[in-house]
Amino acid sequence: MGKGFKDLIVWQKARDLAVDVYQMTGQGHLKQDYGLTDQMRRSAVSVPSNISEGDERDSDKDAIRFFYIAKGSLAELRTQFDIANRIEYLDEEKFQEMDAKAVVIGKMLGSLIKARKKE
Repeated sequence: MGKGFKDLIVWQKARDLAVDVYQMTGQGHLKQDYGLTDQMRRSAVSVPSNISEGDERDSDKDAIRFFYIAKGSLAELRTQFDIANRIEYLDEEKFQEMDAKAVVIGKMLGSLIKARKKE
């Protein structure tokens, strides 16, 4: 990862969330719902992918654009968690756990964006 340690931490958390999503969607009702599973996996993988792509950009302006894309993918993923919970594919405990991880990553991305805007 290019710019620094702060980027690496948010990337690691986003990567770990993507791994969690892959594991979670390989079980239970989600395993049978190919459409929702595919969308969740795509959103989850998009977050660390865009963080790493932004981190490798030559300008903070370019990096920030990719960090915002990562935030958008994270918002999509949170919506998909909510839908999966409402249709009873995710129990309340798992939903809260996954959503809490996403909230933390979102806050970290917000801080990263603010820091890059100041540079």
